[in-house]
Amino acid sequence: MTAAPATPWTGRLAPTQLALRFCVIYFGLFCLLLTYIPFALLGILGRWIREYRGPWNMPITDPVTGPVGRTVFGVDAQLHQDSGAGDQTAVWVLVFCLLVVAVVGTTVWTAVDRRPSSPRLLAWFTLFLRLCLGGQMVGFGFAKLIPTQMPAPTLAQLLQPYGELSPASVLWLQVGSSYPYEMALGAVEVVAGLLLFVSRTAVLGAALSLACTAQILLLNMTFDIPEKLLASHLLLISLILLAPYLRRLADVLVRQRACGPLTQPALFTAARKNRIATWAVAAMGLWVALGSGYDRWVVWQEQSGAASPKSELYGIWEVRDFTLDGQLVPPLTTDETRWQRLVFDDPAQATYQRMNGELVPARAYFRPDGQLELASDTTGASERRPPFATLAADRPTPDQLLLSGILHDRPVTITLERRDPNTFTLRSRGFHWVQDYAYFR
Repeated sequence: MTAAPATPWTGRLAPTQLALRFCVIYFGLFCLLLTYIPFALLGILGRWIREYRGPWNMPITDPVTGPVGRTVFGVDAQLHQDSGAGDQTAVWVLVFCLLVVAVVGTTVWTAVDRRPSSPRLLAWFTLFLRLCLGGQMVGFGFAKLIPTQMPAPTLAQLLQPYGELSPASVLWLQVGSSYPYEMALGAVEVVAGLLLFVSRTAVLGAALSLACTAQILLLNMTFDIPEKLLASHLLLISLILLAPYLRRLADVLVRQRACGPLTQPALFTAARKNRIATWAVAAMGLWVALGSGYDRWVVWQEQSGAASPKSELYGIWEVRDFTLDGQLVPPLTTDETRWQRLVFDDPAQATYQRMNGELVPARAYFRPDGQLELASDTTGASERRPPFATLAADRPTPDQLLLSGILHDRPVTITLERRDPNTFTLRSRGFHWVQDYAYFR
C-alpha cells in the first residue's frame, strides 16, 4: 500500500507544517490575551461581565511583561489600566513574549511529535480564526454603524483651531462629522464579520475583512492611532484565512480560469456533525451581532443620542461683559484673567476659553441650592478638587446668562450670550447636488 501524498499543510516537517504550529500557538494566545474577542463572542453577556472587576480586567500579564521589559529592553512595561491604547509599551513587550513562547512551543511540539498534524487541526484552527476575526469585525462595525466610536465634534471642539488638533483627533472628528459616512464604514465591517460565520461565504468574508483591516491599518499608521498592533494582526489573520484559496482566487480573478469550490476544511468526519457545526457557527454569528448591537445602542443612549444627558446650561456662551473686583475688564488678548467663552456640554463638564484662545476643561457641579462650582479637570483624579469658582446662575432669557460669585477668591460678574452651534459652517453647510464652485473655508 502506498502512502497518501502529503498536502501543503500536512507534509512532514514542511515549512507550512511548522508555520501552522507556530500560528496556532501565537495567534491563539494573541486573540485570547490582547483583544476583546472573548467578550464579543459572549454576546450580550460580554457587556454584563465587563461591568464587574474580575481576572479578565486585571493586568495578569504584568508579572511577565514588567521584568522582561526592564531586563531585555530597559523600559517600564506595566500596563496602564486607565488607558484604552493598544500600543502601550506593555503590549509591545507582551507581543515579544508571545513570539518567544510561539517559537519555543513550536520547537518543543516538533521535537515531541514529528508526525504530520491531523487535518482536523487546520480545520479547528481555521474556525477559531474565523470566529475571532468575525467577532472583532462585527464589534468594530457596530461601533460605527451605531455611531459611537467617532462621535460628532463636541461644542468645545467646534472652537478648537485645526492646527492644534492631533492627527488622531483630525481623523476622529472628520469621520464623526458625517454620521452617514461613519455608518457606511460600519455596515461594511459588520457584513464582513457576519460572512465569516457562514461556511459558504467565509472566503468572501475574509477577503472583505482584508480590505477593511488594510484600510484600518493604513489610517492607524498615517494618523497615529494607538491600535497598530491590533490592526496589523487582524490583517494577518485575514491573510491566513485566505492563504489556502489564493491560487484558486487568482485563477478566477486574474487568469480567468475555472476553479474548484472554496469550501472550508471539515471539522468532523461525519457529515451530520459538520452540518450541525455549520448551523451552530452561523447562530453564534447572530448572537455576536445581537450582543454588539445591544452594547452600542446602550452607549448611544447614554452618551450620544437624544436621550443622553446634557448640562443645565448647555451651549456655547460668548462673554459680553467681564467684571472683576468691581472693574470692567476689557477684551484684550493679552489679559490672563478674562474669559472669551464658556461652554457647557456634558452635565459634569465645562470648558472656558481664555482671551488668547486657549481652551481649559473644568469639572462642573450644580449644587442643590443652584450654585455652580467649577474645579480643575485633572484626568485620572479620583477625588473632586476644590472649586476655583463658585457662581450663581441667572437666565433672564433663554439666550442670556448672568454669572456672579467668586472666581479665584475674587468677586466676579460675567454677562454671556448663547451662540447657536448651527452657525458654524461645519454644521450649517449641508449637502448640495449642484455646486458651481468648490466650497472650502
